[in-house]
Amino acid sequence: MATTVSDFVIERVREWGVSRIFGFPGDGIGAFDGALGKAERDGEGLEYIRPTHEEICALMATAYAKFTGEVGVCAATSSPGAFHMLNGLYDAKMDNQPVVAIVGSRA
Repeated sequence: MATTVSDFVIERVREWGVSRIFGFPGDGIGAFDGALGKAERDGEGLEYIRPTHEEICALMATAYAKFTGEVGVCAATSSPGAFHMLNGLYDAKMDNQPVVAIVGSRA
């Protein structure tokens, strides 16, 4: 049962059959980053991959969707992190690939 927004989002993407998320941590997505790490450690069938840049997250999610036929999921912090994901998301759009971008927010 979901207890936080992060837990709810993770639960929902798992219901979609997502087993891998590509994410780059940052201030605006810190709680989600922690929840992803916990879900992976708890063996909930979710692999959390942390590339070295937000753009790589989106490109990896797009490549994952292209080669597996599954939904690719990428995550990054707000503002600069979200902007850095645009190249990978544009690639997904142009090739009609199912990619979900989760972007944090500083409240």
